[in-house]
Parts: sequence; structure tokens; C-alpha cells
Amino acid sequence: MLRNRLITLLACAALPYAAAEADNTLNADDRQVADFAARMADEHGFAADDVRAVLADAEIQQSILDAISRPAEKTKPWHEYRKIFLTEERISQGAQFWNEHRASIDAASRRFGVDPSMIVAIIGVETFYGRRTGSYRVLDSLATLGFRYPPRSKFFLRELEEFLLLTREQGLDPRLPKGSYAGAMGAPQFISSSYRAYAVDGDGDGQVNLWDSWPDVIASVANYFSVHGWAAGDPVASLAQGPGDIAPGKGLKLDSTVGKLQASGVRFEAAQEADSPATLIELDQVDGPEYWVAYKNFYVITRYNRSRLYAMAAHDLAEAIDSRVGQTG
Repeated sequence: MLRNRLITLLACAALPYAAAEADNTLNADDRQVADFAARMADEHGFAADDVRAVLADAEIQQSILDAISRPAEKTKPWHEYRKIFLTEERISQGAQFWNEHRASIDAASRRFGVDPSMIVAIIGVETFYGRRTGSYRVLDSLATLGFRYPPRSKFFLRELEEFLLLTREQGLDPRLPKGSYAGAMGAPQFISSSYRAYAVDGDGDGQVNLWDSWPDVIASVANYFSVHGWAAGDPVASLAQGPGDIAPGKGLKLDSTVGKLQASGVRFEAAQEADSPATLIELDQVDGPEYWVAYKNFYVITRYNRSRLYAMAAHDLAEAIDSRVGQTG
């Protein structure tokens, strides 16, 4: 267990700065690195030398840069993306996970007002119920993307800042936690800022552990959805016939209403009131486009991962798992 290996933040001895001269490490005297260390000292009370020492131990990895340049939700059409998550194994394992952790799932569902099937589906989509939590050191991921990926450097440097704050708060050595290529951690794959903002203690032990405590993981996912406006029992999306006179939305915002979509000629069985926010989305199926009307809960799913394909996959998986549990539970 990771928590059994916890040690005081930044307790490891500083590596010689000369090691940072290699291509796959950071030069601790680099201006950007030095500025980051100085800011951590000025704003958060870290010792700048300790921050530079930790960053000198970060390994810059090309595989991380390669991975972020081709995420599945941006390179695959819907009919291929869906197949990644809507498998018999993931559905059956989701039903098993629900039954094994029913007490924690039911408690979190009641406490936060989030449908249990969605809690289970998110954990299934993210890490196959905790089986695939990532093999990259979070330090390496955030340093690589923060200092070597200009398109999103600002974002990942903020996450590196949050990560160092998190490890100090949790009593973790920042060199130990592992996660995804983008620095997401634990069974729910929270990035550092989300961990600090939304992770909660679900088992009542006074700690928040997204690696080893399923009650914490389950409650934290539910809290995330609750904070972002999930409405238990409300629909996520409705299948629609044809785009009518309106172009499908390209972004994630709910840029229309149920009534306006109906008035524009979109045919669907409305599951929300006429003035409810909604948007029309188009998904690529093998035999052509498929249209859906997405509601507020669909938008909430995109707050977890800003992708329409991700939201629809999570929705479909939740429905499949719910049906399976209903048959066997």
C-alpha cells in the first residue's frame, strides 16, 4: 500500500544538480524551474532548494508527450471509442463491484444525491475498478508536461503546484505516487487540484486515501458529481431523429433548451421540461451520424472529463451495469 510507505514531504536528500544536465531531467538552474521553486517558496512556504531538488529527480519522458498528443477521445470515432468501455467484462465486473461495495455505494449515493450506477461507471471507465491506475510517477508526468509541453504548460505547472501542496498535506514523498500520463491518481483518477478540492473521507478514519480506501474513492466520486450539479434520477440524454434546422453543438455547453430543439424540428422523446437546458450532439456510428439530445447531467459528466464521447460512454456503461445488477441483485 502506498500509504504504508509515506514519509515526510521532501525528506529525501537532494540530488546533485549536475544530474539535471541529462536530456531526460530538468536543470535545477533553468529559469523556469528556478521561478517555479521561488514561487512555491514565496506563496506556500516551501524551501526553494528542496523544490529544486525534487524537480531535479523528475524524469522527462517522451512517452508522456506522445500520449497526450493522441488521446482516444480525440482520435477515435464514437463507434470505436464506445467499444473500449462497453465490453462484457467491464459490465459484469461493474455489477460485481457494485455488489461487493454496495454499502459504501448506497451510503455515498444517499449522502451526495448521485445515482449509484454513475458512481460505479466512472470508476469502471477510469481504472477498470481500480485495476489500472497508471504506472507513471505523478512527479514525472507533471514535470514533463509542465516544463516540456508548451500548449498546456500553464495548466500542468498549476497541477504540479497542487501536487506538491497535496503531498505536503498528506505526508507523502512526492517521488512515490503513481498515476496516469497526465498525473491523474488513484482509482477515480483525480488530478491534484481535484484531489484537494473534492476528495472526501468516506470511511471515517480522518484521512482521504484514493489509492487504498474504497469508501473514500466512492464518496469522492459522488462528491465531485454533487458539487458540479448532478441531479439524481434525472436523465442524461435522449436519442433523437435528425438534426432538424439546427446544427449539432460542437462544444460542451448546453447551448439550447428542450423546447427550442423541438421547435427547430429535432424529434425526440423529451425527458425534461421545455425550458430545461439542452444541446444536440452528433456521434459517428458505422453507418452514419447518430443524434442525441444531452441534458444537464450529461454536462456534469463532462466536468469529470471534458469530452462528449467520454460522457456518453460513461452514461451507456452506467445503464448497462444498472440493468445487470437489476437482473441479478
